[in-house]
Amino acid sequence: LFASISNAWLSGQWDIHQMSHPLPTTLITLALALKVGLAPLHTWMPEVLQGLDLTTGLILSTWQKLAPFCLLLQVQPTNATVLLVLGIASTLVGGWGGLNQTQLRKILAYSSIAHLGWMILVLQFSPSLTFLTLLVYFIMTFSLFISFKISNATNINTLATSWAKAPALTSIIPLILLSLGGLPPLTGFLPKWLILQELTKQGLAPLATVAALSALL
Repeated sequence: LFASISNAWLSGQWDIHQMSHPLPTTLITLALALKVGLAPLHTWMPEVLQGLDLTTGLILSTWQKLAPFCLLLQVQPTNATVLLVLGIASTLVGGWGGLNQTQLRKILAYSSIAHLGWMILVLQFSPSLTFLTLLVYFIMTFSLFISFKISNATNINTLATSWAKAPALTSIIPLILLSLGGLPPLTGFLPKWLILQELTKQGLAPLATVAALSALL
Protein backbone atom coordinates (compact mmCIF):
# COMPACT_ATOMS: atom_id res chain seq x y z
CA LEU A 1 0.00 0.00 0.00
CA PHE A 2 2.80 2.38 0.96
CA ALA A 3 4.63 1.64 -2.32
CA SER A 4 1.57 2.24 -4.49
CA ILE A 5 0.60 5.46 -2.67
CA SER A 6 4.17 6.82 -2.83
CA ASN A 7 4.23 5.94 -6.55
CA ALA A 8 0.98 7.88 -7.11
CA TRP A 9 2.44 10.79 -5.13
CA LEU A 10 5.76 10.86 -7.01
CA SER A 11 4.60 10.10 -10.55
CA GLY A 12 0.85 10.82 -10.54
CA GLN A 13 0.15 7.27 -11.81
CA TRP A 14 -1.72 4.39 -10.14
CA ASP A 15 -0.92 1.94 -12.94
CA ILE A 16 1.50 -0.90 -12.09
CA HIS A 17 3.03 -0.67 -15.60
CA GLN A 18 3.82 3.03 -15.09
CA MET A 19 6.10 2.56 -12.09
CA SER A 20 9.10 4.56 -13.25
CA HIS A 21 10.42 5.96 -9.98
CA PRO A 22 13.07 3.75 -8.29
CA LEU A 23 11.78 4.24 -4.70
CA PRO A 24 8.23 2.80 -5.05
CA THR A 25 9.52 0.12 -7.45
CA THR A 26 12.09 -1.09 -4.91
CA LEU A 27 9.52 -0.84 -2.10
CA ILE A 28 6.91 -2.91 -3.93
CA THR A 29 9.56 -5.50 -4.91
CA LEU A 30 10.58 -5.86 -1.25
CA ALA A 31 6.93 -5.97 -0.12
CA LEU A 32 6.16 -8.79 -2.57
CA ALA A 33 9.39 -10.55 -1.55
CA LEU A 34 8.11 -10.46 2.06
CA LYS A 35 4.78 -11.89 0.91
CA VAL A 36 6.31 -14.88 -0.92
CA GLY A 37 9.03 -15.35 1.71
CA LEU A 38 12.27 -14.43 -0.04
CA ALA A 39 15.46 -14.03 1.98
CA PRO A 40 16.33 -11.84 3.87
CA LEU A 41 12.58 -11.30 4.51
CA HIS A 42 11.94 -15.02 4.96
CA THR A 43 12.07 -15.47 8.73
CA TRP A 44 8.29 -15.84 9.18
CA MET A 45 8.01 -18.63 6.61
CA PRO A 46 9.57 -21.71 8.32
CA GLU A 47 7.93 -20.92 11.68
CA VAL A 48 4.47 -20.34 10.20
CA LEU A 49 4.65 -23.44 7.98
CA GLN A 50 5.78 -25.52 10.97
CA GLY A 51 2.69 -24.44 12.91
CA LEU A 52 0.22 -25.37 10.15
CA ASP A 53 -1.23 -28.75 9.26
CA LEU A 54 -0.12 -30.30 5.95
CA THR A 55 -3.14 -29.24 3.86
CA THR A 56 -2.92 -25.58 4.91
CA GLY A 57 0.86 -25.77 4.49
CA LEU A 58 0.34 -26.98 0.94
CA ILE A 59 -1.89 -23.98 0.17
CA LEU A 60 0.67 -21.60 1.71
CA SER A 61 3.49 -23.16 -0.33
CA THR A 62 1.69 -23.16 -3.68
CA TRP A 63 -1.53 -21.17 -4.15
CA GLN A 64 -0.38 -18.22 -2.01
CA LYS A 65 2.60 -17.64 -4.32
CA LEU A 66 0.52 -16.93 -7.44
CA ALA A 67 -0.77 -13.41 -6.69
CA PRO A 68 2.58 -11.88 -5.58
CA PHE A 69 4.31 -13.51 -8.58
CA CYS A 70 1.73 -12.05 -11.00
CA LEU A 71 2.54 -8.61 -9.57
CA LEU A 72 6.30 -9.19 -9.60
CA LEU A 73 6.09 -10.14 -13.29
CA GLN A 74 4.29 -6.87 -14.06
CA VAL A 75 6.60 -4.58 -12.08
CA GLN A 76 9.51 -3.62 -14.30
CA PRO A 77 12.38 -3.10 -11.84
CA THR A 78 14.47 0.02 -12.47
CA ASN A 79 17.30 -1.56 -10.49
CA ALA A 80 18.12 -5.11 -11.59
CA THR A 81 20.47 -5.65 -8.63
CA VAL A 82 17.62 -5.84 -6.08
CA LEU A 83 16.12 -8.96 -7.68
CA LEU A 84 19.53 -10.61 -8.13
CA VAL A 85 20.47 -9.99 -4.47
CA LEU A 86 17.09 -11.31 -3.27
CA GLY A 87 17.45 -14.35 -5.54
CA ILE A 88 21.00 -15.33 -4.56
CA ALA A 89 20.31 -14.68 -0.84
CA SER A 90 17.25 -16.95 -1.04
CA THR A 91 19.08 -19.81 -2.74
CA LEU A 92 21.83 -19.65 -0.09
CA VAL A 93 19.46 -19.32 2.88
CA GLY A 94 17.26 -22.11 1.50
CA GLY A 95 20.28 -24.37 1.15
CA TRP A 96 21.79 -23.63 4.58
CA GLY A 97 18.50 -23.53 6.47
CA GLY A 98 17.46 -27.00 5.44
CA LEU A 99 20.50 -28.53 7.14
CA ASN A 100 20.14 -29.85 10.72
CA GLN A 101 16.34 -29.93 10.42
CA THR A 102 14.27 -32.93 11.44
CA GLN A 103 10.86 -31.33 10.90
CA LEU A 104 9.63 -32.01 7.37
CA ARG A 105 7.54 -28.83 7.16
CA LYS A 106 10.56 -26.68 8.02
CA ILE A 107 12.65 -28.46 5.39
CA LEU A 108 9.89 -27.79 2.86
CA ALA A 109 9.75 -24.13 3.90
CA TYR A 110 13.49 -23.73 3.26
CA SER A 111 13.12 -25.65 -0.01
CA SER A 112 10.39 -23.17 -0.97
CA ILE A 113 12.70 -20.22 -0.19
CA ALA A 114 15.48 -21.74 -2.32
CA HIS A 115 13.18 -22.42 -5.28
CA LEU A 116 11.75 -18.92 -5.15
CA GLY A 117 15.32 -17.62 -5.20
CA TRP A 118 15.94 -19.48 -8.48
CA MET A 119 12.76 -18.01 -9.94
CA ILE A 120 13.62 -14.44 -8.90
CA LEU A 121 17.15 -14.76 -10.33
CA VAL A 122 15.84 -15.33 -13.84
CA LEU A 123 12.65 -13.23 -13.55
CA GLN A 124 13.90 -10.14 -15.40
CA PHE A 125 15.70 -12.09 -18.15
CA SER A 126 13.08 -14.71 -18.97
CA PRO A 127 9.62 -14.48 -17.31
CA SER A 128 8.46 -17.62 -19.15
CA LEU A 129 11.28 -19.59 -17.52
CA THR A 130 10.19 -18.29 -14.10
CA PHE A 131 6.66 -19.47 -14.87
CA LEU A 132 7.95 -22.93 -15.89
CA THR A 133 9.99 -23.21 -12.66
CA LEU A 134 6.95 -22.16 -10.60
CA LEU A 135 4.81 -24.78 -12.34
CA VAL A 136 7.35 -27.58 -11.79
CA TYR A 137 7.80 -26.47 -8.16
CA PHE A 138 4.02 -26.56 -7.64
CA ILE A 139 3.73 -30.10 -9.03
CA MET A 140 6.61 -31.43 -6.91
CA THR A 141 5.48 -29.69 -3.70
CA PHE A 142 1.88 -30.82 -4.21
CA SER A 143 2.90 -34.46 -4.63
CA LEU A 144 5.23 -34.29 -1.61
CA PHE A 145 2.66 -32.70 0.73
CA ILE A 146 0.00 -35.20 -0.36
CA SER A 147 2.46 -38.09 0.21
CA PHE A 148 3.23 -36.80 3.71
CA LYS A 149 -0.48 -36.39 4.43
CA ILE A 150 -1.24 -39.97 3.36
CA SER A 151 1.61 -41.41 5.42
CA ASN A 152 0.81 -38.95 8.24
CA ALA A 153 4.45 -37.87 8.49
CA THR A 154 5.56 -34.57 10.02
CA ASN A 155 9.16 -35.42 10.92
CA ILE A 156 11.94 -37.59 9.52
CA ASN A 157 11.53 -40.34 12.15
CA THR A 158 7.89 -40.90 11.17
CA LEU A 159 9.01 -41.12 7.55
CA ALA A 160 11.52 -43.83 8.48
CA THR A 161 8.81 -46.01 10.03
CA SER A 162 6.22 -45.49 7.27
CA TRP A 163 7.68 -48.32 5.13
CA ALA A 164 5.51 -50.95 6.87
CA LYS A 165 2.32 -48.95 6.26
CA ALA A 166 2.77 -47.86 2.63
CA PRO A 167 5.85 -49.36 0.91
CA ALA A 168 4.98 -48.02 -2.59
CA LEU A 169 4.51 -44.47 -1.31
CA THR A 170 7.65 -44.62 0.83
CA SER A 171 9.71 -45.63 -2.20
CA ILE A 172 8.30 -42.72 -4.26
CA ILE A 173 9.00 -40.03 -1.60
CA PRO A 174 12.84 -40.13 -1.97
CA LEU A 175 12.41 -39.68 -5.75
CA ILE A 176 10.22 -36.60 -5.23
CA LEU A 177 12.73 -35.24 -2.68
CA LEU A 178 15.63 -35.76 -5.11
CA SER A 179 13.59 -34.09 -7.85
CA LEU A 180 12.94 -31.15 -5.51
CA GLY A 181 16.69 -31.00 -4.90
CA GLY A 182 17.23 -30.76 -8.66
CA LEU A 183 18.98 -34.04 -9.47
CA PRO A 184 19.19 -35.21 -13.09
CA PRO A 185 17.43 -37.09 -14.75
CA LEU A 186 14.44 -36.05 -12.59
CA THR A 187 12.00 -33.24 -13.46
CA GLY A 188 13.37 -30.77 -10.89
CA PHE A 189 16.67 -30.61 -12.75
CA LEU A 190 15.13 -29.17 -15.94
CA PRO A 191 14.24 -25.63 -14.71
CA LYS A 192 17.54 -25.29 -12.83
CA TRP A 193 19.51 -26.33 -15.91
CA LEU A 194 17.64 -23.80 -18.08
CA ILE A 195 18.07 -21.04 -15.47
CA LEU A 196 21.83 -21.70 -15.25
CA GLN A 197 22.00 -21.57 -19.05
CA GLU A 198 20.08 -18.27 -19.15
CA LEU A 199 22.22 -16.67 -16.42
CA THR A 200 25.40 -17.70 -18.26
CA LYS A 201 24.02 -16.15 -21.47
CA GLN A 202 23.43 -12.90 -19.56
CA GLY A 203 27.08 -12.86 -18.46
CA LEU A 204 26.29 -13.79 -14.86
CA ALA A 205 28.34 -16.99 -14.72
CA PRO A 206 29.71 -16.33 -11.15
CA LEU A 207 26.15 -15.89 -9.87
CA ALA A 208 25.05 -19.06 -11.67
CA THR A 209 27.95 -20.96 -10.06
CA VAL A 210 26.99 -19.79 -6.54
CA ALA A 211 23.35 -20.75 -7.18
CA ALA A 212 24.35 -24.19 -8.49
CA LEU A 213 26.60 -24.81 -5.48
CA SER A 214 23.85 -23.72 -3.05
CA ALA A 215 21.52 -26.27 -4.66
CA LEU A 216 23.92 -29.05 -3.61
CA LEU A 217 23.12 -28.40 0.04
